[in-house]
Amino acid sequence: MARPGYRLALIATALAVVVVLLGAYTRLTHAGLGCPDWPGCYGFLAVPMSEHKQNLAALRFPDAPLEVRKGWNEMVHRYFAGALGLVILALAVQAIRRRGQPGQPLKLPLLLLAVVIAQAIFGMWTVTLQLWPQVVTAHLLGGFTTLSLLFLLCLRLSGALAPLPAVDGRLRRFAGIALLAVVAQITLGGWVSSNYAAVACTDFPTCHGEWWPRMDFANAFNLTHHDIGPNYLGGLLYGEARTAIHVSHRIGALLVTLVLLLLAAMLMRRGLGRLAGLLIAALALQVGLGISNVVFNLPLAVAVAHNGGGAALLLVLVLVNYRLRQPAHATRQTEPASISNTTGQLDLPRA
Repeated sequence: MARPGYRLALIATALAVVVVLLGAYTRLTHAGLGCPDWPGCYGFLAVPMSEHKQNLAALRFPDAPLEVRKGWNEMVHRYFAGALGLVILALAVQAIRRRGQPGQPLKLPLLLLAVVIAQAIFGMWTVTLQLWPQVVTAHLLGGFTTLSLLFLLCLRLSGALAPLPAVDGRLRRFAGIALLAVVAQITLGGWVSSNYAAVACTDFPTCHGEWWPRMDFANAFNLTHHDIGPNYLGGLLYGEARTAIHVSHRIGALLVTLVLLLLAAMLMRRGLGRLAGLLIAALALQVGLGISNVVFNLPLAVAVAHNGGGAALLLVLVLVNYRLRQPAHATRQTEPASISNTTGQLDLPRA
């Protein structure tokens, strides 16, 4: 039976999915600076639409001409993110009020509240630092972290998943490694997005007709090379550095695919075919969307879906790790302490 707070956590998880997809849509439509200020837009709570307000916006931000469509893309994302923050605040307040009740998590809702506050700060820096790649990537990771923690909270409050039989530590450890591999690949995907390297290679499986094209890895992953100050809309790295980022993401995708297929095989050998099937389905979808991005030159719908596919794959790994780490069914009962041994003395429990 679901515990108190489950429905609210489910609503928050659905909102987090929408926020992640809207964030991807905002980046892909180059609307990250659709509003040059934060948290409003040209000094207003909404995108200025009247002639009077637009004239004021031009006076306030003469170097950032208003594009209404991009402004609304950014503000809709902020509205949903703000709503998500309020729901997470409600979850934290409920957890504090119900602390001490059986099965009521407290640390997880409070951690979620801390993460969403950090996300608001990164959202502000994304604008004020003009899409600085390090901040954009961190902001993307924060969104995925928020979604994952909310999904974990839903699992803990659902009360619907029966514990699995005892699982050996090797499988649990490998599932943890697989989760870290997916997180690393999502981070690399964020770096691709923040540096506008998704179309650095326009053919597949080769890049520029070569298996190993000219690449500049030193500048591609030199975090100190990206200075604070310039406007990073559209990216500032040149072709060979962007190619290095793109190819690295492809190599990462190949390695993650191998790791997840091995994990799926291990799950099936232990009779966990449903978890394995769910993992393979999410992996196949994400790989297909990634290839489609290259072959069809980054169509907007496919690119947004690729971000959603990454979130889905991450949630599947969260589910797998949660299921493998649930307390196993009890296999035996504790024996009474006062049992006579062969010497007639009592066997007392040892410390």
